[in-house]
Amino acid sequence: MATKIENGFQYKHEFSFSEDDVVGFAKVSGDNNPIHLDEEYASKTIFKRRVVHGFLGGSVFSKVFGTIVPGEGTIYLSQTLKFMGPMYIGEKYIAVFDFTEVDVTKHRAKVQTKITDLNNNAIILGEALVLNHNKII
Repeated sequence: MATKIENGFQYKHEFSFSEDDVVGFAKVSGDNNPIHLDEEYASKTIFKRRVVHGFLGGSVFSKVFGTIVPGEGTIYLSQTLKFMGPMYIGEKYIAVFDFTEVDVTKHRAKVQTKITDLNNNAIILGEALVLNHNKII
């Protein structure tokens, strides 16, 4: 993406997670909590159905930073996450990236990260610090 990144820049990314994504994440992470994998178990919880792993949801931030904005060459320096609500398999979500402090001298950017559902309800809130010598200039 050939966009100049400066204070106030915003990027939005729509996405969803499939059954295969959730099962694959469970295998890779070792998090086999039945809330993610067992429909009958999940039906008896406060969510009433299976939920996507919180860190799988947050992984969309890494995908966007590393491949879209700023993109190739990005180094993830830090990320906070606050889980506000559940994510569900097959539902669409929007990841919002607000670049609030761009330091062109250090090639760093502080980014407010947020995932919302399509009704703009906050699902995950956070803040990231990223470095990219080629794209934050």
